[in-house]
Amino acid sequence: MNIRSLTRGDGVVIGAAVVLFIASFLSLNAAPDCSGIDARFCPRVSVNAWDSLGLLMSVYLAGVIAAVLIVVARGLPAQRKVAGIELGQFGVALAVFAAWTAFWTIIDAGSSGAGLILGLIAALVLAAGAVASPLVPALKAPLMGAPKPAVANHPYGAQPGAGYGYPGGQQQSYGGQPAPGGYGYPAGATQDPHAAQAAQTGAAQAAPDAGRPAQGEQAPAGADASGFAPFWFAVPVARPLYPEDGAPTPIAELAPGTWYLAVDQRGPGLVAQTQDGRRGLLQDTTGIQRG
Repeated sequence: MNIRSLTRGDGVVIGAAVVLFIASFLSLNAAPDCSGIDARFCPRVSVNAWDSLGLLMSVYLAGVIAAVLIVVARGLPAQRKVAGIELGQFGVALAVFAAWTAFWTIIDAGSSGAGLILGLIAALVLAAGAVASPLVPALKAPLMGAPKPAVANHPYGAQPGAGYGYPGGQQQSYGGQPAPGGYGYPAGATQDPHAAQAAQTGAAQAAPDAGRPAQGEQAPAGADASGFAPFWFAVPVARPLYPEDGAPTPIAELAPGTWYLAVDQRGPGLVAQTQDGRRGLLQDTTGIQRG
C-alpha cells in the first residue's frame, strides 16, 4: 500500500472519520433544564452512541468503516471488488448512508447533545469529501509531495548527475532543448562559446545519455531519429499504465512519489518502464514532473 497515492480528499475523509469516532463518546442528549425542580427528581442521565447499538453501527462506526474502505482502496495498486462492487465505491455509499442516518436522527431527537451535533457535522463532511474527491481538482492533488530519491539509491543504475533527466537536475519543459549554461552544460554559463562547446562535447563522451545533442554532436545512446532520449518522470496522481499494443486493460499503476523511466514517445503518450522492468503506455501525461 502506497500512502503517497492518497489525495487531499482522502485527508478530509480521514479527518472527518477521526472526529466522528470522538463524537461517539460524547453525550447524545442535551442537559435538562432543572430550574424550579427538586434536584433529586431532575433527570441527569447522559448516554452516548455506545449505549445505542443501532445508532453506533449505522452512523458512527459506519462512517469510520467507510473512511477505511476509501483510503485502503486508494492505496492499493489495483482495485479490489467485493460482490462486483469496488471497495472505494462501497465506502462512498456507506459514507452517504451514515450522513443520511445522522441527519434524520438529529431531526427526530427531542434534544440534541454534543455527540449528535458533532456526529452530524463529521458525517456530512465525510460524505462530501468521499463524493467530491474524484471530482474537485483541489481535492485530487496529492496529500504528500513526491520527494526526489537520493543519488545513492537511484533506480536503473544511472551515474550521479550524468543521466538525461536525472532526478535532482535542473528541470526543463517536456520536449524542450537545454538552455546554454543550464542543465546539460556541465561548464555552466560561460562567455566563451568555444569553451562551452568543448565542455559540452566532453560531457557527451563521458555520459552518452547526458541529454539531447546540441548542433554538431552525435545523438546519445537510446535516442531515436527525432532526437528523443529517455528521461525520468513522476506522476502527480496515480495513473494506469496500459499495454503497448493498445489493450484496454492496465498492466500496472504508476504511483506518486516514485520515479519512472520514459523510454519512448507515442503521440501524446509515453512508453514508461517500471522498477520491475515492465513497459507500457502512459496515455495521460498532463502535470508530470520531469527529473
